[in-house]
Order: sequence, then structure tokens, then C-alpha cells
Amino acid sequence: MSGQLKEVRNRIKSIQSGQQITKAMKMVSAAKLKRAQDAITLMRPYAVKLQEMLQNIVSNSEGNINTPLAAQREIEKVLIVVITSDRGLCGAFNSNLIKAAKRVIRDKYAEQFEKGNVELLPIGKKGYEHFLNNGYKVNDKFWNMFGNLTFDHVKEASSLAMEGFIDGTYDAVEIVYSEFKNAAVQEYVNEQFLPIAKVENEEDSLKADFIFEPQKDVLIAELMPKILNTQFFKAILDNHASEHGARMTAMDKATENASELLRNLKISYNRARQAAITTELTEIVSGAAALAG
Repeated sequence: MSGQLKEVRNRIKSIQSGQQITKAMKMVSAAKLKRAQDAITLMRPYAVKLQEMLQNIVSNSEGNINTPLAAQREIEKVLIVVITSDRGLCGAFNSNLIKAAKRVIRDKYAEQFEKGNVELLPIGKKGYEHFLNNGYKVNDKFWNMFGNLTFDHVKEASSLAMEGFIDGTYDAVEIVYSEFKNAAVQEYVNEQFLPIAKVENEEDSLKADFIFEPQKDVLIAELMPKILNTQFFKAILDNHASEHGARMTAMDKATENASELLRNLKISYNRARQAAITTELTEIVSGAAALAG
């Protein structure tokens, strides 16, 4: 009985230590989430409006636009950018992103994948390790981007995708990431990065009428790469905020589960202790009765 009590006490101490860690991690994630949430909240309206403007220009322009970034061609070679995180302890966050990337490959690019023409550009250690260990064709240049999360560093990865599309290394580029909604909700999405997607206008809708100064081709050639860099950066900031939200939620659930375990273990400990005391009292009474007899 004493051995059983000691085992329960050790388990209680172990869970209490773990609970302190999960509480601390939750607080750290909450602080990081606030900064990441502020960053994406401030940038999103600007990035969304730029994307709408770019798609409207591509969709409403008469004739061909003089930019290779909008060129539509038969898809033979594909680059899929998969944004995960560097660290775990964030629930199913990374596994859901990896599943989303595999779903894109299965549903849209199965034929290209069979030919070995699907390349993955993982951003984040978790995605990089998974795809590398499972035999996928992986570009390893930017998997550690979160160690230096700046616009200039992100622009290097975006430029790699754009230059690869222009020179024909890739015929399509897609981004798989988690769009931040709130601390508890993340939406796993994939977006076509290149070629720039056109928007179908309804028959009775008005076309956007832009005034270009200087000439349209010159302005578009200058603006397109900058807007695409901004879209790429927005996707990474979205994913970064989603990661901290997922980790904060996971640590909160872990803390609650530890409290429930502690409650059950303390009940078990008290029952075992009462049983031990009862046994000891019975032995004392029995011994006293034997001596008296």
C-alpha cells in the first residue's frame, strides 16, 4: 500500500511540473500572438486591395499584358510553397498543413507528380523534415526563414518563385498556408501565386477603369513583382500568427487536461490513504485484542 501511495505522489508531482510548463508556454504564445496578430491585421487590408487591383488589371486589360508573370501555359512543372512552423507543441497545426499540401498534389497535380515534376519549397522546419524524409522533391533554400522573418528575406523566396516561372522552370506556383482568423480558428488554404489568376466578370458588372501614368506596360512591369512580394509576405505573416494561436490553444487544453488528471489522481490518493489508515487501525486493534486475550 505504501508503494502505491508513493507512486501516486510521484505522478502528481510530475503532472504539476508539466502543468507549470504548459502554463508558461501558453503565456509566451499569447505574447507572441499579440505581436503577430497586430502585424497581419495591419497588413491584410493593404495586401488584399493590392491583390484585387492586380487581378482586375490582368482580367480587364485588352489584349495580352506585356508581362511574363501573367502568362498562361500548359502546366508541366509545378512549385508548391508549403508554410509550416519550426517548432511543434501546436496541436494538429503542422500535420493539417502537410495534409493540405498533399491534397493539392493529389487533386490538381497528380499527373505531374507521377512524372517527378512537382517540387516543394517548404518554409518551416516541420514541413521541410517531413517532405525530405518521405522522398519528395524538396528545395531546401528557405526552410529556416522564421529565424530571420523580414520582408527582404521573404522577398528572396518570392523572387525565386517568380524567376523560376519566368524562365520556364515552373509553369505554376501555389502557396499552402494557414489563414489567421482568431486565436482558436485557422483556415488551411491554398492560393495560386503564379500565373496571376484572372477574375471572371459578370455580364452586368462594371469593369474597373484604371488610369495609368506612365505607360501601362511600364507601370505593370514595375508593380507586379512588388505586389506579388507583398502577397507572399502576407501568407507567411498569416501562417506565423496562426502558429502562435494554435500553440496557445494547445497549451491551454493541455493545462486543462492536467488539472483534470490531478483531480482524479488526488481522489485516488485520498482513497488509497484512507484504505491504508483503515488497514493500520485494524491491525492495531487486532493486536491489542490478541494481547488482552
